[in-house]
Amino acid sequence: MEYRRVKDQEIYDDLSQKDVESLSGRTLSSANTSGLSSAGGAKGKSSWKLKSVVTLALTLLTSSQAILIVWSKRAGKYEYSVTTANFSVEALKCLLSLAALFRTWNRHGVTDDNRLTTSFDEVGVYPIPAVLYMVKNLLQYYIFAYVDAPAYQILKNLNIISTGVLYRIILKKKLSEIQWAAFVLLCAGCTTAQLNPSSDHVLQTPIQGWMMAIVMALLSGFAGVYTEAIIKKRPSRNINVQNFWLYIFGVIFNLVAICVQDYDAVMNKGFFHGYSFITVLMILNHALSGIAVSMVMKYADNIVKVYSTSVAMLLTAVVSVFLFSFHLSLAFFLGSTVVSVSVYLHSVGKLQPQK
Repeated sequence: MEYRRVKDQEIYDDLSQKDVESLSGRTLSSANTSGLSSAGGAKGKSSWKLKSVVTLALTLLTSSQAILIVWSKRAGKYEYSVTTANFSVEALKCLLSLAALFRTWNRHGVTDDNRLTTSFDEVGVYPIPAVLYMVKNLLQYYIFAYVDAPAYQILKNLNIISTGVLYRIILKKKLSEIQWAAFVLLCAGCTTAQLNPSSDHVLQTPIQGWMMAIVMALLSGFAGVYTEAIIKKRPSRNINVQNFWLYIFGVIFNLVAICVQDYDAVMNKGFFHGYSFITVLMILNHALSGIAVSMVMKYADNIVKVYSTSVAMLLTAVVSVFLFSFHLSLAFFLGSTVVSVSVYLHSVGKLQPQK
């Protein structure tokens, strides 16, 4: 659910025997080449391990997100305040970003790109995406009155369509024919997964669930495009500074939401009333998911993200069978497969910049 786009390339130098001999000019060059190859192999192995850990982390966090929200309910209701839970997520992400900033300051010192400033030009752009993310994250709790965890994992991929269309409209970013075809496949996959042949209703998810999913997709897409525009305006700005201000406003707006919606309940029963171990795990999951996405973009690649999304849909469905007696139908399996293919096509179908 995080907006940030972190670009990273791994550069591997392929030193041939001839290159090493020209550098050393000695007969020991073969030994040096062997040593460099061993070092390169160790580096590649370390990189592979890091990618594996990041992929596994993102897959587990993504698949358990919806499960933990549903599991945190008691008798179909949330015993805790969802506004305080959302506030706790934003506060934790804010602290994590601040801790990352302190680490940067200790290693590289305070520079213009990582300094926390309070000028209007610096912080005035963050309230809009913070409000959008707050509303979207609150809707994330209420949508489960109409959908189950596996259906949510399927429907939340609709934000790919909203983000792509808004990219085209706002940022004037062109989409390839493959990406437009992927959008059509995505809609078809989401619909297929919701088919309910054993009932008079054609779709399992009621119209309220679809409407909330579409609204969440629009909110997520617009917030993502807006924040990417902020990043591109000053690309050298430290990402943790940008995250910090975004989360600070998220904390402020969620505090307002608590006062408006749950003020009496919080004052009478306490801020953490109704919290359980599952609720705490859910908050940690939401806070760490954004960090995992940024790590994937930095240390792995977008295919890893696609793989994690596809596996997460299947894992959510399998776990829901045991926890919530979910019926894994053929329609859901086929629909989730189509969605996975569409996500992959959208990823690999990006237009390449002309050289």
